[in-house]
Amino acid sequence: MTADLPSHRPPRLSRRGLLSASAALGATAALGLPSPAHALRAAGAPRAASSGVVPIDWAGLGDYAATDPAGSRTATVLAGSARYLVGPWYAGTYRTYLPDGYIDLRGTDERAIRLPAMAAVAATTALTTGVYDPRDLSAANATIRTRNLIRTLAARHLANNEDQSTRWGDGWQTALWAYYTALAGWLFWDELDTTERAHVVAMTVWEADRLTTGNDLYLVGTSGHQLYERRRDGTVVTPGDSKAEENSWSAAVLSLAEVMLPNHPNAAAWQRRNIELLASAAACPADLTSGETVNGIELSSWLRGTNIADDGTLDNHDRLHPLYMVSFDQSLYQGFVYGLADRGAPLAALHNIPRVYSALVDLPFPTEDGTTTTIYQPGSGAIHYPEGNDWGTHFPHYFGNFDLLVSLTGQDTGIEPPAAEWERLHNEEQLRLMDRFADGRTYGEPGENTYYGREHRIGAMAGQAFLTLYVARNDRENRLRFV
Repeated sequence: MTADLPSHRPPRLSRRGLLSASAALGATAALGLPSPAHALRAAGAPRAASSGVVPIDWAGLGDYAATDPAGSRTATVLAGSARYLVGPWYAGTYRTYLPDGYIDLRGTDERAIRLPAMAAVAATTALTTGVYDPRDLSAANATIRTRNLIRTLAARHLANNEDQSTRWGDGWQTALWAYYTALAGWLFWDELDTTERAHVVAMTVWEADRLTTGNDLYLVGTSGHQLYERRRDGTVVTPGDSKAEENSWSAAVLSLAEVMLPNHPNAAAWQRRNIELLASAAACPADLTSGETVNGIELSSWLRGTNIADDGTLDNHDRLHPLYMVSFDQSLYQGFVYGLADRGAPLAALHNIPRVYSALVDLPFPTEDGTTTTIYQPGSGAIHYPEGNDWGTHFPHYFGNFDLLVSLTGQDTGIEPPAAEWERLHNEEQLRLMDRFADGRTYGEPGENTYYGREHRIGAMAGQAFLTLYVARNDRENRLRFV
């Protein structure tokens, strides 16, 4: 199999070996440009106070060598993606420092903020777990570049920045961008100084607090962004646009805030809102009369609408869209977020996942020749899109990533073939895409994936999938649990 070829996996380096040299290098080595003295922490500077954050206990977590087949495939995807993002992509995107010592993000929109935040997730995960491949850029220089991304993104958030021309936040997707940045910051906590840590905390708290102002109909406040595509009475509020993805990604920053800052006065409110958003993300009509209680929420009384059908499908971009069915990966990632703190994630993260996965594997759809077929194609890494795919033609890792999470969380009981087999098929196809390039990237022609952050999306998925493997298959104990 492609994943087993020796050329794919770089030599595994220890976390200490990857990170210990970073403080001794200057930003000039990372960017190839002169840099202000304050751009990086001086060598030997003392570690900053935690600002209330409980750091990851890496020693207590043990090690994960990724020698199992799924782990090897995921590590290979992560190593290649991180190498590309922190190498050629970073070098071609960030070429100057601004007068205040931060890199120039060149905007405040999704392209300017989400993309570097996703790149930071890939790079920090690869560097801290020993997966990073230094063949093109040393781990020390990669660490400097990655820290530049984190510290700049956090500093530019409106919680830390009064400059209207450079600040970001308070948008429909900014909770997700803050989650990516905060996750990278938490993974890299030892590399951040006092100010940088404070910026990460302020950003995370601000975005999490904003979400607690919502209710059982609206994401934030008492109007605006809806929690449901359909109301209880069947009224379609957002035609062809399920709110499953938005609720799931918004829940992510709440979970991370509560785990990073468990003693914060708002931690209980973050925890409750996280559960509400997880439950609403995967709400289906059957839930409205089920009487089931999940993490203290009685679904039939709290839910005010639905986002998926009883058969596990959902609509987005005005079509039944398999790519958005697997966007529940963001809910399942909560397993590793809590696992890194040796805590159980809320059961609400698993709500209706078997229903969705069964629809991918088993639900028949009519074809033009009068027969039927399934979204997952038997014995193949190919995907059938019943109503077409407006994003392009090649998305194997989107599905392989979800397959892995479903397998690790045991949400494929009674489904054949099991998720582990689909993970192999889809991620082997992902590796074939990556085999075409020498720099670690996945995509070539624009039509393969038209999203401008396509490489960054691969890196963020691979990073979070690998962290899930890490907490589940480390050499100490399985910390992937839901309660």
